[in-house]
Amino acid sequence: MTQKTDKFWQEFLVETNRQSDTVYYEAFYFGSNEQSANELLELVLKGRKKATASSVQAYALANEPFPEIGELSIVTDWQGNPYCVIQTTNVTRMAFKDMTYDMCKREGEDKNLASWQKNHISFFKDEGSRVGYEFSWDMEIIFEDFEVIYQ
Repeated sequence: MTQKTDKFWQEFLVETNRQSDTVYYEAFYFGSNEQSANELLELVLKGRKKATASSVQAYALANEPFPEIGELSIVTDWQGNPYCVIQTTNVTRMAFKDMTYDMCKREGEDKNLASWQKNHISFFKDEGSRVGYEFSWDMEIIFEDFEVIYQ
């Protein structure tokens, strides 16, 4: 945890009357480069981005637990500056090919299912080449809904 993140978290705990031993799941940015990270953060802060999709294989390869309902996370910009706390409200495990527009539009990034698929295929192929999995239409994803509870 960086000093900025620690200070932000402590302010969040005090301002929301939470126990001092409350922990967060992760501090992270959305996307895989500076431009997307900062653009997606802006969508979160404006209330347009309320969900995200991740590869089950990426969690497994990193030996990280899946997000769970009720967990808190800190969203940062590309440089790691904290901007808000989100709380997971729903977690759905499903095949990539089963994504619907009703679900993916909650990510706030795409105008239709086809553009969501195109953008996420690119993301998952890039991530897969870095961490060691291959994209397929049958691959499992974690679709996580969240709400901003502090900024």
